[in-house]
Amino acid sequence: MDGQLVALQERLRHRFSDPALLARALTHRSFSAEHNERLEFLGDSVLNLAVSALLYERLAALPEGDLTKVRATLVKQEPLHQIAVGLGLPDALRLGEGEVRTGGRRRPSILADALEAVIGAVYLDGGYLAAEALVHHLFDNVEINARTAASAKDPKTELQEWLQGRKMKLPIYRVAATLGAAHKQTFDVECEVPEFGAVERGIGASRRAAEQAAAAAMLLGLRARGR
Repeated sequence: MDGQLVALQERLRHRFSDPALLARALTHRSFSAEHNERLEFLGDSVLNLAVSALLYERLAALPEGDLTKVRATLVKQEPLHQIAVGLGLPDALRLGEGEVRTGGRRRPSILADALEAVIGAVYLDGGYLAAEALVHHLFDNVEINARTAASAKDPKTELQEWLQGRKMKLPIYRVAATLGAAHKQTFDVECEVPEFGAVERGIGASRRAAEQAAAAAMLLGLRARGR
């Protein structure tokens, strides 16, 4: 097996009986017809169940409605993207040349989806308990607090408030490309912060979703630069 995948298994704390599952989980549709989208579908459900159980244990006094809000905050794109980066998934992804050129290794949507696919792969390889153990491990260093998690803002709102707090202009969003048939389009949106000369991109099934992904990428980039 590729040394990179061996090292990734150490970080996941799961040794695959079928390494091909892990390879597929890291394969984007731009690279091969044997891609990770079915594993992502499966991993999304496993992730939601495992996080639900985690919250049930840790936030014993919280009612169902608030637990739902906390879970939604934890399993959305931005925190999954950050976890994926921490695991080193960007370097392990298998992407087509076009995706590599347009920054696919840093794209929050691709990384969040790949993380869900990895969870799905672990579920198929080792069963639910192995997948649940992985999810608990991934969220070890994530603050799980009912008040802060449930009140978290979406990336566009957070970026806007971040810039306004520094008396800067609002970000500029523009559609860079629209892909696919009219009934199933994918939007590629750029987010620009002129004061920093910074541009990030996001992809989504709607323009709004793509703008949120681009804003999340911009926030991550600004924080990485120590802004």
